[in-house]
Amino acid sequence: MGLPMARCLHAAGFQIWGHDVRPLAEFGDFQDRMVVDAGDFRARVDVVVSVVRDRRQTLDLCFGEQGVFSGPDAPGTLVVSSTLSPRFIAELSERLPAGTRLVDAPMSGAPYRALDGSLTFMVGGDDGDVEKLMPAFQAMGAVIHRLGGLGTGMTCKVLNNFVGVTGVVAVRKALASAVALGLDRHRLLEVMRTSSGGTWYGDNIANIDWAPQGYALDNTIGILEKDVNSYLDALDAGGGPFEQALLDDIRALGPLDLDFDLGFDGDVDEVDT
Repeated sequence: MGLPMARCLHAAGFQIWGHDVRPLAEFGDFQDRMVVDAGDFRARVDVVVSVVRDRRQTLDLCFGEQGVFSGPDAPGTLVVSSTLSPRFIAELSERLPAGTRLVDAPMSGAPYRALDGSLTFMVGGDDGDVEKLMPAFQAMGAVIHRLGGLGTGMTCKVLNNFVGVTGVVAVRKALASAVALGLDRHRLLEVMRTSSGGTWYGDNIANIDWAPQGYALDNTIGILEKDVNSYLDALDAGGGPFEQALLDDIRALGPLDLDFDLGFDGDVDEVDT
């Protein structure tokens, strides 16, 4: 998700530098704006938008292997656009250097919405910090929800994703049942789009590049498990039987053999949902 977001910012006139542990060749014509050395990257930027996968990668970026926010000369602002536990946002705030501002701004969409700058952002943070960042959010997103103080954006995101994940599992189960019951899956999806069975996943399945994935730790269906656990981590009491069954169902998802054009070339990217 970070690469198309960076492209939108660059197209809007922002001075953009990227940093990633992956090979430069993966970034195509954007590789000239990728900075391999974390120290060099840190020296070039004042605002870092983090779109890494999870808590561990966030800690690596900020304080570990990359250490972009270790030491007194750290960038002035960190924007977290990954989906993480709201509790972790509070922990991150405590660990950042005193002069660094933190804004939580997780986004919702998929690569096709990141490409055209139509993501939805859920933003939490100091009003002044958020106001300064609004032009950047508007370059990457079509809808920006300003939700309140630090952590409110991430709280909203984990709640939103919990609902979204239940939709993914429900649609996948319905498609499997359609085959078992002899109903054409095209027609089922068509009817659900205009009926009470409409969901983000089912309605947009032709545009979601990870739609046919089966569960694996390193793909986007695996990220769904992480998102549910981020939601549960935010709750003092954790989850109950429903949430445990949902996690079990995510882990049981196999590849979806769709016999119709999904509208993409078959390449499956890791994305934050």
